[in-house]
Amino acid sequence: MTPAELPPGAAPPAAVGAAGKAGGATMDGAGAPACGRLRTRIPAASGVTNAATARDHVLAVVRGREGASAVRPDAQAVTDLLLVTSELVSNAIRHGGGLVAFAATPTREGVRLHVRDRSAEIPSTAFGPGALPAGDTVGGYGWPLIATLARDIAVERRPDGGKIVSVLVPLG
Repeated sequence: MTPAELPPGAAPPAAVGAAGKAGGATMDGAGAPACGRLRTRIPAASGVTNAATARDHVLAVVRGREGASAVRPDAQAVTDLLLVTSELVSNAIRHGGGLVAFAATPTREGVRLHVRDRSAEIPSTAFGPGALPAGDTVGGYGWPLIATLARDIAVERRPDGGKIVSVLVPLG
C-alpha cells in the first residue's frame, strides 16, 4: 500500500519481513486483506472461523487454481499447504486473541495465505532458523513448520490493532 492509498489520517503500517524489509499483507480501506507487494485487493474468506474451515477454503482455492493452470500440485505440496494453514489459524486463535480475517490467494508459485488476529505481538521465533524445539518441550513446533514449508513470510502490525501474518506456500 502506497501512502497515497492509505485512508485519510491513517499511519503507514509497520511491517517486518523475513529479510527485515517492509512489505507483507495490509488491509485496504474497506477492511479486506490486500497484499502490499502486489497492491491487489484480496477479499476475506467468508465462513472461515477455525482451522478446519480454513483448510476447506484453501482446498477450494487449490481446486480453482488447478482448473486455471496446467500444473497440478502433488499430494505432498497440498499436505504442506494444509499444515501451514492449520498452524497459522490455530496460532491466531490460541496466541493472537482470535482470528479476525483469513484469505487464501492463488499465485503462479502456489498459494499466499493471510491471517489477521487481534494481537500486535510478533512471535519471537517468526523469523528464526526454523529449528524444532529441543528436548521434551511441549509446543513450539508451529513456527518452525511454517518457516520450513512456507517462504516470503511477513508479519505486519496494524495501526488499528492486531497483526497480519502473510506467507507463500509453494505448490510446484
